[in-house]
Amino acid sequence: MTDGLVSWSVARRAAREAADSLPVVSVPLAAAVGAVLAEPLVATTALPPADAAHVDGWAVSGPGPWDVVPGPVDHLGDGCAVEVSAGGVLPFGADSVLRADHALVLDEGRTGRLHVGDPASGRLAPHAGYVEPGSDVRPRGEEAAAGEMLLQAGGVVTPAVTALAAAAGLDTLPVVRPPDVAIVVPEKGRDALGPMLPGWIAWAGGRAFPPVRVLGGLDELVDTIDDANSDVIVVTGATSTSDDVHRAVARLSGRWVVDGVAVRPGTASSLAVLPDGRRVVSLPEAPLGAVAGVLTLLVPLLAVLRGELGADESRTEECVLAADVPPGLVDSEGWVRLVPVQRRRTSLVPSATPLPHDGPAALRGIALADGLAVVAHGAGARGTGVLVLPLP
Repeated sequence: MTDGLVSWSVARRAAREAADSLPVVSVPLAAAVGAVLAEPLVATTALPPADAAHVDGWAVSGPGPWDVVPGPVDHLGDGCAVEVSAGGVLPFGADSVLRADHALVLDEGRTGRLHVGDPASGRLAPHAGYVEPGSDVRPRGEEAAAGEMLLQAGGVVTPAVTALAAAAGLDTLPVVRPPDVAIVVPEKGRDALGPMLPGWIAWAGGRAFPPVRVLGGLDELVDTIDDANSDVIVVTGATSTSDDVHRAVARLSGRWVVDGVAVRPGTASSLAVLPDGRRVVSLPEAPLGAVAGVLTLLVPLLAVLRGELGADESRTEECVLAADVPPGLVDSEGWVRLVPVQRRRTSLVPSATPLPHDGPAALRGIALADGLAVVAHGAGARGTGVLVLPLP
């Protein structure tokens, strides 16, 4: 496998080019969170759909003092007031909102009378019955008119986006279907990758199935990959000398897009495409090597499948090394090293401090790290710039 190594940057580009966006589906708002919006979000109604309160306080009609009426009400008579919350629809007849911290209710009747004043001291304002017309009122359509585009396609749907969609009169959203990912773990003793990968896949925008452990040999591995009802199959446990995954892909008539990467750790990371379009990502058995393979191949692949083009690039950050990167075990010319770092943002340019325990089989380094620095051959001196890939 080592004869076909490609550079780290070429491997990431090949992973992006090995996929297209998955089909568009319409899903309920809650189910759309985390997916990519496939079509522009357009308001079906004005926002707000009616005049609304800008702040907590009292909706008032005409000059005061005002008679307090219990709410909610659809119509507010002249000289009356009803309590409202920020964002609440104002009743017909209300012409302004008196802020709660400027409102003073005095017991001058069965339900009280509302004045302009200081509720803390009980003092009335010089003009205790006057509020500027339109004060703290959000007019109908202030945020958007019916038919106006609120968001362009291509962004990730957040909880706030679903709230905006609901306010705009929508119950569903068109999104790119998130990719389904099967995880296959050949049994080789204590498994550290099976518990880790579902969280990484979710962070990258995929939907991970529970890991499947293969206890037998090549035949069982072939059957497990062949039976996986997913867009991507992640197989762990690859080494530079092991060819079980290669034999399995060959028996399934797949082709290798990336057959090893000139990176340390993560050299054995590979990507194949099966005849039916499913992708197989083979990850090294060493934990840090597997993480390197996830960031090198799986993250850009899932980004394209879920319709978030360029997402893996936009997450990167330019940093300055706060210390020298320790020499690696292998310093082959042209190879990239991925080094666990912790970032600090105490200046305009964030700094990245290399962490110990950065060997391929080490877990402490990545457990403490918030990113992997991409260190080119011959680089890694303190004060030099590096690209940092974020960790979840």
